[in-house]
Amino acid sequence: MSEAPTPLVPKLAARIAADGPLTVADYMAECLFHPHHGYYSTREPFGSQGDFVTAPEISQMFGELIGLWAADTWMRFGAPSSFVFAELGPGRGTLMADALRATRIVPGFLDAARLVLVEASPRLREIQKAALPGHAVEWADRVEDLPAGPLVLVANELVDALPIRQFVRTPEGIAERMVGLDAEDALAFGLRPGARLDTADERRLLAAPPGALLEICPLGQSIAAHLGARLARDGGAALFVDYGHAGANEPAGGFGDTLQALRAHAYDPPLAHPGEADLTAHVDFAALASAARRHGARAFGPIGQGILLERLGLHARAERLKRNAAPEAAAAVDAAARRLAGTGENEMGTLFKALALVHPALGAPAGFAPEDEFGGSA
Repeated sequence: MSEAPTPLVPKLAARIAADGPLTVADYMAECLFHPHHGYYSTREPFGSQGDFVTAPEISQMFGELIGLWAADTWMRFGAPSSFVFAELGPGRGTLMADALRATRIVPGFLDAARLVLVEASPRLREIQKAALPGHAVEWADRVEDLPAGPLVLVANELVDALPIRQFVRTPEGIAERMVGLDAEDALAFGLRPGARLDTADERRLLAAPPGALLEICPLGQSIAAHLGARLARDGGAALFVDYGHAGANEPAGGFGDTLQALRAHAYDPPLAHPGEADLTAHVDFAALASAARRHGARAFGPIGQGILLERLGLHARAERLKRNAAPEAAAAVDAAARRLAGTGENEMGTLFKALALVHPALGAPAGFAPEDEFGGSA
């Protein structure tokens, strides 16, 4: 007996029948953000009861170190008496809660911070409000809506959930991968020939062998470009942590299909359960860095999450937490540190990477070395 389709399937099929196949980006947007049947609109994805566990849920150490990174950055650009401390995609507010607790030891930081969370979901805003009692929190729908002024911004596992488009090198040229209907009216992938890309991406894909697939994240690049201009104008820094690759700087050239679905902590075919599975794609950090640099910022990274956390003091923080802990609790701290920074299977140290965007005069922020600068100074 076949499985019943999810509630979103007939709506997608009707849209495709009326308007033609969807781009992968449009398909992802419907699956994740449809107001009534989208994944983020209808369920709690985070934590052991959800479909995935993020670094802040693994251990308080992650958010604490990110908070201290933010405070160090604030001091590096002169500790202004007022600045915007923002998070993109704050989830349940766990990272920000840990960051704010850690920064209580930094004189003046919390008094100067104007706390703004970029979150469009009313449901998640309520969860974030409950996670941050005692703090004056503001919300913005988009990064473009952040208040003016010096900025320290963090974003953990945000860009991987932004819709992507996929382009394939065929013997005849470039085609875009689309989501349409097969002969039995089931969702199916197909190709639309004659696609065009920005000059550099088009040249890069046409130089690749037939079958090569290039993923583009227009919204991610737009966010990076906006932040590049914003940081160059107002000062500050932004830190992105996510899983991904260094694009054309990778041995594989940044090509490959990384679209994946996760449902109940297990991988799922991307077209199998629209609206009931998380859809993500690996982040092209080189594309983000290049977009920010074109608009005036400097970029550092990407470097492995493990490298970033170790440089920020993960080992010392773990030892501090274990100092008076029972053996079981100490073992849990060690296990969390390994998962955050290790390089083995199911560990995040190398698959997850960090990219910092900074004002041109700021230099390498905490956790990054001068030699980590992407492409030289802007």
